[in-house]
Order: sequence, then C-alpha cells, then structure tokens
Amino acid sequence: MSLTPAEAELVASVPTGLFIDGDWRESGDGAHVDVEDPSTGLVIASVADATVADGDAALAAAARAQERWARTPPRERAELLRVAYEKLVERTEQFATLVTLEMGKPLPEARGEVAYGAEFFRWFSEEAVRVSGRWMTAPNGATRLLTVKKPVGPTLMVTPWNFPLAMGTRKIGPAIAAGCTMVVKPATQTPLTMLALAELLREVGVPAGVVNVITTTRTAEVMEPLVRDARARKLTFTGSTPVGRTLVEQSATQLLRLSMELGGNAPFIVFEDADLDAAVDGAILAKMRNTGEACTAANRFLVHESVADAFAARLAERMSAMPVGRGTQDDVSVGPLIDAAAVAKVSALVNDATRKGARIACGGEELGERGYFYAPTVLTDVPTDARLVREEIFGPVAAIGTFTTEPEAIARANDTEYGLAAYIFTRDLSRMVRLGEALEYGMVGVNTGIVSNPAAPFGGMKASGFGREGGFEGIEEYLETTYLGIAP
Repeated sequence: MSLTPAEAELVASVPTGLFIDGDWRESGDGAHVDVEDPSTGLVIASVADATVADGDAALAAAARAQERWARTPPRERAELLRVAYEKLVERTEQFATLVTLEMGKPLPEARGEVAYGAEFFRWFSEEAVRVSGRWMTAPNGATRLLTVKKPVGPTLMVTPWNFPLAMGTRKIGPAIAAGCTMVVKPATQTPLTMLALAELLREVGVPAGVVNVITTTRTAEVMEPLVRDARARKLTFTGSTPVGRTLVEQSATQLLRLSMELGGNAPFIVFEDADLDAAVDGAILAKMRNTGEACTAANRFLVHESVADAFAARLAERMSAMPVGRGTQDDVSVGPLIDAAAVAKVSALVNDATRKGARIACGGEELGERGYFYAPTVLTDVPTDARLVREEIFGPVAAIGTFTTEPEAIARANDTEYGLAAYIFTRDLSRMVRLGEALEYGMVGVNTGIVSNPAAPFGGMKASGFGREGGFEGIEEYLETTYLGIAP
C-alpha cells in the first residue's frame, strides 16, 4: 500500500536537509538516506546523509551560539517553549501521522506520543524560570556561601526510533530551558519527525545555532569526533546498552557530562491478591504499547502460581484479538515492527524459548507478505534459561513464568543487569512499600501499566543507564553549579 495523496503531501512538506545554524542545507557530499514505511517496506522519503564535516559544522554553530543563548533571559526561553508546545498541540494530526508513517505505531498511539512529547515543552517552559541556587552562612560564620546555576553548554543528543518525537522533546525541552545549545542526531529509521520539529522550532523563533539537527547513516564516523571534541560539554543518549557503553568510553576523553537512558528488562509481577482484570489491563498497556518496542515494556511476566493459568488465559484472549496492520487504519491496534532485523530477532527469541520448553498460548509467527509484522504472542511455562528472559524482546511477546513466594519474585525480578522499569500488581499496601524498596529499578509502576510522565523523573540504574529526564530533576542534567565563598 503506497501513501495516500494526503500522506504524500504531508511527507513532502517536511524539510529533508540538515538543519545547521538556522538554515537547511544538503550534506557535504550530496548523499541521501531512504526512509521506509515499516508497514510496507516502501521508501517514502530521502533525507540528507551528513558527513563528518557536517557534524563539525553543526557543533561549531552550537558553540558559537552558546554564550548569547546562555545570557537570554529565562522568561524568553520559557516563552519560546510555551509557543512551541502550543504549535505542537495544534499540529497533532500532522505530527502523529508522520510518526505512524515512519515508525509504524497505530495512529491513536502516535497522537498520544505527540501529547506526551509536547508536554515536555510545557513542563520545562515552567521550569526555565525556576532555576535557582542558594545562599547561606558558613557554619563557622566566617564566610557566606552562594551557589549559582549555569548551563552546561553545547550538548550532543542522540535519540532513538521508537518514540521519534517524545525522545527528542524530552531532551530539547530542558536544554532550551537551561540555556544550552545542541546538536541532535535522530535515528536513521525515523528522521522525518525530528526534521519537522526543527522547522517548528525555527518558526517559533528559537535563534540560529541553538538547535541543530543532523541525519546520517554514518553515525559512528560522524558522532565520535563530536563526542571527543572539547567544544561539546554534554552527551545525552537514548538507545541500546552496548552503544551506550561505547559512547561512555569515548566521552571519557573530554569528561563529558552524561545522561544515558539504555536498555531494559522490565519484570511484571502479579501477586495472588491482585485484581486480575486490572492486571491484564495493565499488562496490555505495559507490553503492547508501541507494539512492545519500548525500553519500559514488560519483558518478563512473573505470576504467582495460584493465578498464573487464569492470568495467562485472559491475557492470551485479549492479545489474540488485537487487530494487526498498518497504523493509519482505524481498526488497527498493533502496528509493524521497525524493520526486518527486528522481526528476525523476535522470531529467534520465541523459537529459542519454545525449544527449551515454553508453550505458545497465542501467536508465535510472522505475519503478512509485506511489511514487518509479528503476531501478538503469549508464551507460558517459560524456562529461566530462555534468551528472552535475559534479553530485551522489543516486540509483542509476553513471556510468562511463575513464582511461589514474595522473596522469590523479588530475587528473580532483580536477576538482570538492567534496572529501568518494573511493574507490580497487588492490593497489599505493605507489600507495595516492600517491593518499592527492594526492587533495583529506577521506576516502579504499582497497579498501572504506564510509568512515563513528564512530571516524573524517567531513568534507571545498573546497565539501564544514569541520569533522569523529566520532572524537577530533568533540568538539573543541563546545569552546572558554581560556588562562591564570600567574605562579609
């Protein structure tokens, strides 16, 4: 299925060049990279493929603009974010359609991403004018202590394909609020949304050089020199843990400030006292949001043995009834995976689990002759040595295992190198507190399948990274502290 005339017109309206120093330009060598619709595998656009020199030009623009931008009054930065928020909301349908066309998620979910992503601009427009230090008398009374908050400086941002708008606004919002300039490198698979956002920010009056966007297939070649460049003062990355580890090593040259939001292996724990209907509703949200392609997606379902069969049956009934197809179709609730490699990975993980004894309650197969689809799948009796117990699935597969005691559930939930999100379903308030303290995760959803909220600090621990995005904590990632000792 090719693009409709309206979809083609929308895609054609998006700038396809590099956004550097307030202008759109072609790549240095004239190269382009194709963008696919994952529901069909067809090319829908081609965008500039940046060179090393293009990356250097983008960082140079950010560095030149930094001093002036840092001096811009907080209220002016706040107003720019507020207007950007309002324009994003006005253009919800256009941005949601772009997200669906290049990433594949169903249109209602894409609209939700636009609302979520826009909220980061509104939240940080309010935080921009609340950055403050402190004043106190030294304990010995000899001096006065004054702390001053300053923008970190030019920031490198690498964003993923699974939330092409929200993962950008979650970084751009606090950087603008704090007074940092930036170079944004969106995922190769989904550049159109970020390019459209760059144009929106230009329209609302963000000064030249503050936001620069480069698209490239030569990510390592283009980004490593920037990470090692003394003009850059911060790196924020959302993506896989292996790539994150590489970037951390490279960043050591300049001792960059870092924010790393990496992989996840979220446990979804259902206790014997849980409301099973609520737990199944939560499981659908935690597992099937974004077709399972989310770092916060429930990866391992740990269900008390007394309710495991009932939970699995209800979940399989719900998931098997979810319509699969192109995200722009009204009746579709499960879209394609991002590419052929993603389908192959999910298939390999499911096949490994079934070879080791897991049973398929529903799904378990690739779908369609065109596009990258995999059936919503529920596996039961999943053994602990299955690969998908250790690896991030990033697909519509719910892997169910059982436990007997609370300490066992905690031990199994924590038995992973990751520590991003976890979910628990129980009616026992004391258990909620115990689990919240015992689980080694940055975020814990209690009787809910969604933890993401612009007003809350998003981030993990262990191999899931460090730093927080969103909440009151989010802007601190873009600020340095200077202490003045003043003799009275």
